[in-house]
Amino acid sequence: MSGAVVVRAPAKVNVHLGVGPLREDGFHALHTVYLAVSLHDTVMARPGEGLSLRMSGEGADGPGLVPADRTNLVWRAAELLAEHAGVRADADLEVAKSIPVAAGLAGGSADAAATLVALDALWDTRAGREDLLELAAQLGSDVPFSLVGGVALGTGRGEQVSPVLAAGRWHWVLGIAGEGLSTPAVYGELDRMRADGRVPDVTGPTPAEPVLAALRTGSTTELAAALANDLQPAALALRPDLRRALRAAEDAGARAALVSGSGPTVAALAADEESAVRLAAELAGAGVFRTVRAVSGPVPGARPVS
Repeated sequence: MSGAVVVRAPAKVNVHLGVGPLREDGFHALHTVYLAVSLHDTVMARPGEGLSLRMSGEGADGPGLVPADRTNLVWRAAELLAEHAGVRADADLEVAKSIPVAAGLAGGSADAAATLVALDALWDTRAGREDLLELAAQLGSDVPFSLVGGVALGTGRGEQVSPVLAAGRWHWVLGIAGEGLSTPAVYGELDRMRADGRVPDVTGPTPAEPVLAALRTGSTTELAAALANDLQPAALALRPDLRRALRAAEDAGARAALVSGSGPTVAALAADEESAVRLAAELAGAGVFRTVRAVSGPVPGARPVS
């Protein structure tokens, strides 16, 4: 392990996701509130000749789900940092996944953020925080938050992140129902639903103030009442079985449940840690989720493992 750098980065839950109209650049204007939770992917970077990438763990052996080539965000992050720093892109990279693939939990973004941090240390590029955030934004809308972690407000297309004051720690059960959902497909369905009147059209993203106020109080009850996701109707239209998953979470005692991001993960908010353990056990036996995890947050963003 001599010369290895190991970095882990967390999954995220969108406790608020307000989606504006489609912009001319092909993205939607967002007001989203990210919360990093205690489910992590880990990236190991070692000296190498050229770039190599190996994937292991959750979903890594699924057919075509996690490519180990330059189409992977990890590879792109390595090339981008090397170009920025003026160094050779030489590294042996290994990603150990615990965050399910295509689950709306920003697993790929977490991997990219961890890669930037790991290779900054391995190559001694001494990139500043703002440099890394700028590179992260080029890789994807969720990557900057994966660097920052904690709780943050995301604006623009989600890549402009500002830390948010949060007074508590919240316990969640994440239930991944069936196969993954394509994020572009969910956004496209939302556009169609707005165009044909199935959901109200909007002139801008739904404001995040109710969730921000709840986070400041630390109250689980207030947070449960404020959770919102403009993408949820589109995710339910594409995957009607998610309605059953949401009902199962609420019937099992969740204070509230919503689709996280573009889905198909259902994030169920529990009253406390003990309640989360019970909720996870009940949902694991309910047969509506292929994977169930009890997590908590906020937690820090991409960090070296000591």
